[in-house]
Amino acid sequence: MTPSISFKNVNLDKDAVGGPISSRKWTDLDAECDRSRLGMQRAEYAGPVSTDLQARPVLNLRLYDSAARGVVPLAPTVAEGTVAVYLCGATVQGSPHIGHMRSGIAFDVLRRWLERCGQKVLLIRNVTDIDDKILDNSAAAEPPVPWWAWAQRHEREFDAAYRALGVAPPTYEPRATGHIPEMIDLVGRLLDAGHAYIGQAGNVYFDVRSLSDYGSLTNQRVEDLATTEDESQIDDDLEADKRDPRDFALWKTVKPTEPADAAWDAPWGRGRPGWHLECSAMSRRYLGETFDIHGGGIDLRFPHHENEQAQSHGAGWGFARHWVHNAWVTIKGEKMSKSLGNSLTVAELLKTYDPAVLRLALGTIHHRSTVEFSDETLAEAAALWERLSGAVLRAREVVDDPGRADASDAAAVAVDASAEEVRARALPAEYAAAMDDDLGLAGAMAVVHATLKRLNTALAAPSPERSAVVDAALDLRSQLDVLGLDPLAEPWRSRVLGGSGVGSDSAMDALDHLVAALLDQRAEARAARDWTRADALRDELTAAGVVVEDSPAGARWHLA
Repeated sequence: MTPSISFKNVNLDKDAVGGPISSRKWTDLDAECDRSRLGMQRAEYAGPVSTDLQARPVLNLRLYDSAARGVVPLAPTVAEGTVAVYLCGATVQGSPHIGHMRSGIAFDVLRRWLERCGQKVLLIRNVTDIDDKILDNSAAAEPPVPWWAWAQRHEREFDAAYRALGVAPPTYEPRATGHIPEMIDLVGRLLDAGHAYIGQAGNVYFDVRSLSDYGSLTNQRVEDLATTEDESQIDDDLEADKRDPRDFALWKTVKPTEPADAAWDAPWGRGRPGWHLECSAMSRRYLGETFDIHGGGIDLRFPHHENEQAQSHGAGWGFARHWVHNAWVTIKGEKMSKSLGNSLTVAELLKTYDPAVLRLALGTIHHRSTVEFSDETLAEAAALWERLSGAVLRAREVVDDPGRADASDAAAVAVDASAEEVRARALPAEYAAAMDDDLGLAGAMAVVHATLKRLNTALAAPSPERSAVVDAALDLRSQLDVLGLDPLAEPWRSRVLGGSGVGSDSAMDALDHLVAALLDQRAEARAARDWTRADALRDELTAAGVVVEDSPAGARWHLA
């Protein structure tokens, strides 16, 4: 007999629990302290890109909405001048591979564009730190690791990967384990509304047939479905007490084989939340009952996002007005995933490739197009990054050359203008039109290439005209900034300047000192026409991973 329990007096909703930060449970306060320490490091590399630019009278952006199955206007937003976005973040079951970074970069570009349009962006990206795979992987480790330690270790790896690739931190990055009260409240609401039921074993399930619009996100009929669970979440214990195999788990009863601390007390029994529950609860906590955009990878549309929407609609919430999904990263035509054994971890790739090259390869392809990840793709991205960063660096050297008669002019240092000045520059109409059309990166990149050509033409003149160089260089930086690829902004600046620029750390300062000494020796050898020694010094630097480039202003260097 299923027990009858009423939750009408359970007072754990948003207003009762309090504001988004101040009344979090201790598990999440610990996370926030951890996040604050990481946040101070992150700000140096990829801080939020919002500015004080005046908002456009009208938000012109149109996005492909997966639910509407067409490109639709984003405006009007729930709150004028603000765009509220919930992005499904990492399930920290293992090390991040490059496929995991696709959504982070794609929505970082969306955020940057919205902020360049004068909008305030409230971005929530969750961390799933309790999950079947986390429990399984931590137990299978040699030696076994506590599930929470396993989750935190890989959460930090994801954080490092985002920072390395220049992804700005979200407004808040809540953990699932810090929001158990909100999830219990949501389950209670669904039980009271008749959209959920308690199984004999203490599991709680969502009754998909109770909701008339179930399947509306993915255009599917309930009767055509075999299950609404993710394959990784299905087990015999979970399926045994369902009324209908198409119902999905809201709460999973505690198992004797799982760690005792991987469960929480609830009115219907001790256990842990189902996979989908956290996103409905946390989006409401931080963004309210209705918000503008829900995003994530295309593989999350079903069942995860369909079930999120069902939970929230069942609770009486409007939930997401628009759904934006990014496509996969593939290798030889197959989706990159751990289960296929073809994943490339970010940490391993960064040992070989410049992080800017990885970002360019992933972040300059339209978010709804598949990225085929290969050596050829990376080689093309590396060549383009070299042309872009090299042109900006040459412009900086030409304009900042202390030997120029007009070097004291204020415009002489304008190529190295601040981020605020760069973002204040007007973008070409063609660029803005492309970005407003579903973040049309192909059109935006066409403008970038045209601007790069204009800058190279200005630099190739026998006596480069300073104003032409400055204008072209700043235009190029401004356009690349929207893509998170401004060569003179962190995290790329130190590498592009070879450690000699503002913001380089002590290790780069030391490296710059050592490399400069070798370059001085090489210059002396070249002056003495001792080509053998000059080449040997260059080869020594190359072997150490230092690329030397000769220019009219002298030799410059950067890390390979």
